[in-house]
Amino acid sequence: MWLIIHGRGLVDAAVRERLERRLHFALGRFGDQVRRVSIYLADVNGPLGGVDKLCRIAAELPGHGRAVVEGVADSLSAAIDRTADRVGQAVSRRLVLARTAAAAVRGRGG
Repeated sequence: MWLIIHGRGLVDAAVRERLERRLHFALGRFGDQVRRVSIYLADVNGPLGGVDKLCRIAAELPGHGRAVVEGVADSLSAAIDRTADRVGQAVSRRLVLARTAAAAVRGRGG
């Protein structure tokens, strides 16, 4: 799984390590079905504070499109954790739907 991380001034070694660990946990079970994962991190309100740390994760699934999930929290680590969990669920749903559709086509003799 290839990770592409974007985040102006938000990505340091600790954030990168957290992303790698959380995404490996959330997506590792899918193996080669997830090739590339793009992560976008932002501080939406800048110095104003509040619930404004954004994490958007897009997982590319060859032959099945993309699963894109976005989350906002008061801290970057919370946004990463929530969004990583949700992208794992989204990838699982997308792959189950693809298998179900393929089985239905085979069942119709197609």
